[in-house]
Amino acid sequence: MSRAAMPPRRIAVAVSVILGLALVGCGGGGAVSIDPDPGKPFLLDGVSNLTEIAQLTGPGAMNDTDSVSVAGTDLGSMVNVGDKTFFFFGDTFGEREPGSIGGQGGFWRSNVAAWTTDDDPSDGIEFEGWVEDEIGLAAPLIEGAHDASGAGGEVTKIPTYGFAVGDAIYVSYMSVRSWGNPGAWDSNYSALVVSRDDGATWSPVDGVEWSGDSNFVQFATAEVREGGEDWIYFWAIPSGRFGSVQLMRVPAAEDAVEDQAAYSYFVGLDGERPRWGSDPADAQTVVDGTIGELSVMWSTYLDRWIMTYSDAGSAYVREGVTPWGPWGDPIELVPRTDYPGLYSPYVNPRYVSDDGRRIYFTLSLWGPYNVFWFSADLERDE
Repeated sequence: MSRAAMPPRRIAVAVSVILGLALVGCGGGGAVSIDPDPGKPFLLDGVSNLTEIAQLTGPGAMNDTDSVSVAGTDLGSMVNVGDKTFFFFGDTFGEREPGSIGGQGGFWRSNVAAWTTDDDPSDGIEFEGWVEDEIGLAAPLIEGAHDASGAGGEVTKIPTYGFAVGDAIYVSYMSVRSWGNPGAWDSNYSALVVSRDDGATWSPVDGVEWSGDSNFVQFATAEVREGGEDWIYFWAIPSGRFGSVQLMRVPAAEDAVEDQAAYSYFVGLDGERPRWGSDPADAQTVVDGTIGELSVMWSTYLDRWIMTYSDAGSAYVREGVTPWGPWGDPIELVPRTDYPGLYSPYVNPRYVSDDGRRIYFTLSLWGPYNVFWFSADLERDE
């Protein structure tokens, strides 16, 4: 994420599930039933064959982002909408001096988005279009105020994740009040924007937001079917990269997504069944740690959930038996020694191969302040 206070790149480069729980749309192939066996062991034993495939944005990238005035940007979370995949980027600069580090430069937009129908992740992802302004440059979905950090206003609006419900595309974002020490920042609130014209235009969702002091500021989402009903699940962390993960859900319907009272929060277990409450302050932690920008998807290879995130300068992956756990120990996905200044490893169920063993993901590097495309193989304990 764009944060002026972050330093330059370092020199050294238990629990069962409810019967019938299923993930919808993963791998682009409809519902995937989840084995409700409460005794399922963890299977993820490691990762191998980490490969940097391509640079997606900025000078020298496989995509011509200069033509839409994207010289530096970060993040790159993804949402699938039909045959399209949208990529949502953070603070974006159209003009940067050679050798610039981090979020700086001219023609600053708080967020931009590209889309593609490229379904072959093996050689990178080719963007086919952008959310554009009237002259064809990458335009913000919703612009930040660009107040000075620490002035008590709003520095920027950073997109954290997206999801689709019917013809509506929603993107969550956080309103950043100030940047702090590396990995720390304060937010005013988190909220949603929506597009109902295939991403061409966006508007705020009125009346739905979470406090910047809560655990529900940055999200990862997935669509889940439970008891015959479809839900959007949100794995959530607070501002910065030093919080644990909590869980909320909302029915996968536009009227529910746009109604604050429709959201419920995981507050613990009643035997094997999850309990849900209406107060986010009662939410229980499902993953402890210092979790930075995260994503979650169902792994067809493991028959488990996987979560990717950054922590202490490295990227990690871990598996979960259910959305609320148990979650296994973190396994290093990308070491900070090889890619200093890395953050935001985002996966997408559309971008897997070898029966799901190989995962593809975006990764941001602070030094060039741009987004890269990687792959790695999951190693399963047979």
